[in-house]
Amino acid sequence: MIAFFSEKAVTLFLCQIERRAALFEINSIMGNHRFTRKKEKSMKKKLVTFLCVTALTGSMFAGCGSAAQTSSSSSAASSAAASASSAAAEVTEAAASSSSEQVETVSSSSVSADQAAADKVAALIDKIYVQERTDTTDADCKAAKEAWDALTDTQKALVQGEYADPDYFGRDTGDASKDDPLNEDGIGENEILVCSFGTSYNDSRVQDIGGIEKALQAAYPDWSVRRAFTAQIIINHIEARDNEIIDNMDQALQRSVDNGVKNLVIQPTHLMHGAEYDELTGTVQKYADKFDSVKIAEPLLGEVGSDTTVVNEDKQNVAKILTATAVEKAGYDSLDAAASDGTAFVFMGHGTSHEANITYDQMQSEMNDLGYKNVFIGTVEGKPADTECSAVIQKVHDAGYKKVILRDLMVVAGDHANNDMAGDDPDSWKSQFTASGFFDSVDAQLEGMGRIPDIEQIYVNHTKAAMDSDATVTSSSAN
Repeated sequence: MIAFFSEKAVTLFLCQIERRAALFEINSIMGNHRFTRKKEKSMKKKLVTFLCVTALTGSMFAGCGSAAQTSSSSSAASSAAASASSAAAEVTEAAASSSSEQVETVSSSSVSADQAAADKVAALIDKIYVQERTDTTDADCKAAKEAWDALTDTQKALVQGEYADPDYFGRDTGDASKDDPLNEDGIGENEILVCSFGTSYNDSRVQDIGGIEKALQAAYPDWSVRRAFTAQIIINHIEARDNEIIDNMDQALQRSVDNGVKNLVIQPTHLMHGAEYDELTGTVQKYADKFDSVKIAEPLLGEVGSDTTVVNEDKQNVAKILTATAVEKAGYDSLDAAASDGTAFVFMGHGTSHEANITYDQMQSEMNDLGYKNVFIGTVEGKPADTECSAVIQKVHDAGYKKVILRDLMVVAGDHANNDMAGDDPDSWKSQFTASGFFDSVDAQLEGMGRIPDIEQIYVNHTKAAMDSDATVTSSSAN
């Protein structure tokens, strides 16, 4: 079947895959881990899609070749075929010529036209899959969606780029209309700006990020709560797909300035004092002299601590809350009951090369100190090294547990939770745990911590502590 495509075409395609693999390695070395994982998966999907289309097209025209032999021996059959639609007639005539070269030309032209249309959309998606907003971003988002809507289903399946794939527009992540972007004016003098990395998963955005925002507004009715995302890539995705506009950090802070805000409290929804928290702080410092006071509250897990044994109250509370929630969701009366049933819980975080990665080992230390012998901490990135998937699999196996429940150690159940943890790809944690052959069952709970009321209360407490603090952010430079 693959004979219908020239050896040269296949070779060129595989060379392209190798080139993109090389780019992935370079980006990984440079530290762009959050998005290079998506590029790696995109390359794999593109190869699979190409081979599937090749096989389907080959089988289709193999059938046409058989019809050609019958057609050439029967003038009546040829006349009947010629009376069909013009496209079908052209294919029949080509088949009747008994020329495999002509059949290959027709098949290649059809596939090439579909691929060209798909490639155009992929290029438009890749153009907005960037971390910098430009003067053309809004128009680019609109153009990408309009081009996608114009594709046929066959063409949509062929969309593959550096980052683009059919899921970009095609995956159902819930109803975006249920989400409040909190980007309106009329803020007043006091504002709580809730800053998140963001997620394009609509249901998770509503429940996890929206849950924290609503809890803060309920706790502090005299303050206006607004939203900012730090990931322009995600902002663009939501705008292009759902026509929902969410402020980035600069837009949100400028909105605060334009609305005459005097007292500003920044509440990050980040898990810890990592790279994203540092970047957020740097952005806020550029605007600090525009307000009477600017204060930044603690992330969920609070201060990092000096070593793995230094565990603060926030980490202890999160360990208890997350574990209790997972146990209840799994249908057990207690963690000990789960252990007696041979069940282990594995909480998967993101991981980081930032010095704050010690946080994950601190969380494991806290689980151990609490006597949670069947709770294990892991990370997508495998940083720290002992949190890498294969290392965690071995730990759980060595401890003798035969059932595994995976759950995300993340504020938002977004792409990492849905794909890296619970996805069907061979490299997902669920697939790797299953493939190990060590366990009788492997299940996953897809719920971000942001929707848990007791977790939301920790953020409420952090915001209050910032309000009461005398410490304010100072300007790093004039904006």
